[in-house]
Amino acid sequence: MNTFRQLSQPTGRSIQMEDDEYLFFGGTAYLGLLNHAAYIELYVEGIRKLGLNNGTSRNNNVQLGIYGEAESVVASRFGFEDAILLSSGYLAGQLTVKGLVEKGEILYAPHSHPALWLGGNPRRGGAFEDWIADTVRYINGSSETSFVLISNAMDNMTPMMYDFGLLRDIDVCKKITLLLDDSHGIGVVNFNRPSVDIAHLPEHIEVLVVASLAKGMGTDAGVIFGKKATISELRRSTFFTGASPGAPAAIYALLHGEQIYGDQFEKLQRNISQFANLAGSQLNHTAQFAVFTSGDAELYDYLVRNKILISSFPYPLEDDPLLNRIVISGQHRQGDLERLAGLVNVFY
Repeated sequence: MNTFRQLSQPTGRSIQMEDDEYLFFGGTAYLGLLNHAAYIELYVEGIRKLGLNNGTSRNNNVQLGIYGEAESVVASRFGFEDAILLSSGYLAGQLTVKGLVEKGEILYAPHSHPALWLGGNPRRGGAFEDWIADTVRYINGSSETSFVLISNAMDNMTPMMYDFGLLRDIDVCKKITLLLDDSHGIGVVNFNRPSVDIAHLPEHIEVLVVASLAKGMGTDAGVIFGKKATISELRRSTFFTGASPGAPAAIYALLHGEQIYGDQFEKLQRNISQFANLAGSQLNHTAQFAVFTSGDAELYDYLVRNKILISSFPYPLEDDPLLNRIVISGQHRQGDLERLAGLVNVFY
């Protein structure tokens, strides 16, 4: 059977293997921008205007204006005071975590992404609901006054949306910094908003959001969102001043692609809703998110035999059973969804 590990084509709506075409329902390109013609044209336009790359640090005396302009625009677009753009989401996470190390006692949520680790794996397991309840009790009972809470914004594997509303029960005398990695939800679950409802958290909880934009939003870059004062502090980090930024063409597409993002978001949400109605009861799913999962290890082989390719890998540990991850994107067509749903329903 094909392993699909030596591809020389984009992992778009379909994948061609010799004489066979497979519909592709995997990866993380949720909005379907990897081979979106208008988005590619924006990128090419950016190359023509600004060149292939910009291998200088952001504190160089000669700068491209696209970076500062885009940071201002995306901060406003996503409802934050300020933003930093970097070359990757991993770098964004590392810059932020290391910048917060002196801000208070650090408390990790379960299964936080490695981009958020200070050093090694914090090895925090268990259920998110138990962690957040225990954390509120711990903070309120502690003599310490400052804490940094670090978590993924959502569980994109199970999948499950996280609810941070319980943090409202933390005493107002405590200063809390909440760092969220929203790489899988940004611009995907909600348009021009993070996937997490942070608007109703009290003022003594400061929220920072980091994300890879290379997933749903199709941009090879990472971002940090937050308050202007905190973002200004992070700009002084050597992670920011010493690292080359993302390709200017990618930032150009991010800056000018809002209409495309909106159109693809609407298509994605329609596709998610349609597939959920057709086959959602057979699979694990959370509303508005593009991933449907199954713990049945045989589903992958069954779908491959029927010329449909999904993501399949052991989770959360390497020796765990396979987790089958079906990803709906903004480029799938109604017939694609009906074909996949029909097969899933027959399988179950």
